[in-house]
Amino acid sequence: MSASEAAGLRDRLVDVGVGLVATEGAQALTLREIARRAGVSHGAPRRYFPTHLELLSAIARRGFADLGERAGAAIGDGTASPRAQVTALGRVYLEFALDNPGMYELMFRHDLLESGHLGLRDTSLPLFGVLVDLVGRARPDLDARPVAGALWANLHGIAQLWRWGSLQLATGADDFVPLLRSALDAHLGPEAAV
Repeated sequence: MSASEAAGLRDRLVDVGVGLVATEGAQALTLREIARRAGVSHGAPRRYFPTHLELLSAIARRGFADLGERAGAAIGDGTASPRAQVTALGRVYLEFALDNPGMYELMFRHDLLESGHLGLRDTSLPLFGVLVDLVGRARPDLDARPVAGALWANLHGIAQLWRWGSLQLATGADDFVPLLRSALDAHLGPEAAV
């Protein structure tokens, strides 16, 4: 098999995994099922991904790349106020989480994020760095890293509880935007009147 064929098969295995997580969730991502859907022997993925964790990490990196592209597009050229950019980033994050529940679940599995040698941190931490930078510019009087971490945790909680229907039941809301605004107010202070 040539190098380009090997790269093509490696990409196809990841593509199949991305499709599988989108339709059936993270729990469906077995080496055997990915190989079956890719039309290769069940041992073939091991040539490119020696462990199941490495294949899952490659699939999760695609999710982080997608989320990163969406975040970059939402933030735009950086001319909007830091608060507006944080709002856009939060909205994109929540939309991604709700539109891609299987990928979102996979991306934030603690066991993958703890595996620094798999390169997942290289795609996840820069996005958090963008949030830290924006929080720091929106509130230069605060220590941006823990505030950004708390905001991220709040957004993650909104995404999970919204997906399960708990927030709609508890708040009567039919849109997550008021919850996003409340989270931003809680972490960054009320938005200044223009």
